[in-house]
Amino acid sequence: MNVRVLPFGILKESLGSDAFALELPRGATVADLLARLCVQAPAIDSLGIAVSVNAEYADRQHLLRNNDEVGLLPPVSGGAPFSGSSQTNETVFIRLTRDPIQAESLVAAAKQGEDGAVIVFDGIVRNNSRGRKTLYLDYEAYEEMARKQMNELACQAITRFEVRNVAMIHRLGRLQVGETSVLIIVSSAHRRQAYEASRWLIDTLKKTVPIWKKETFADGAVWADGEPFPPGYAVGGDDGPSS
Repeated sequence: MNVRVLPFGILKESLGSDAFALELPRGATVADLLARLCVQAPAIDSLGIAVSVNAEYADRQHLLRNNDEVGLLPPVSGGAPFSGSSQTNETVFIRLTRDPIQAESLVAAAKQGEDGAVIVFDGIVRNNSRGRKTLYLDYEAYEEMARKQMNELACQAITRFEVRNVAMIHRLGRLQVGETSVLIIVSSAHRRQAYEASRWLIDTLKKTVPIWKKETFADGAVWADGEPFPPGYAVGGDDGPSS
């Protein structure tokens, strides 16, 4: 059988391809696929990566099928799957875009008469990181999975914190210093719920949504270290279970 492998972030460079087909015997698992690839890219076994199958997180014992799409996901810089509704309605606005984020108009659109608070998190590209001068950033995503995870997060936040509306917009592609990389807007009748929801959304997005950042400095470039996946979801490295 054949599966389509999609490496992201630093793994794309280690494997030398954006996507490729891999032939495996019938009955092969995620662990079998990783064992095959580790010969070419030892980083797979040391980074604490996660794996998705058809845009859903999967463990090492997951049985692969012909034509499955397997994502190799280094720790994200912007995991666990979320239960609950993934519906999109007037209370949820999710977007991945390569165009500049127009924060002012999006914030204005999020306000309604019943809202007592609108909390905005505007993440911007700064001009330095760890003492090095930043020239620009490049963001890439497993877009199908990222949209799904962002939508799940927004729906969870509405239920968990009892807020009215959540909007999350993330830039992809090349960003210059001072540009918005991620915008989160939470509308609510009360400020406490809005604050709590906003903090939870950005913190969780950074751990679970498959978006990666490459930083280009005056003296070189590097993929940003991601935050470790939550326990039980890494399939390699110290946090990953053995096969």
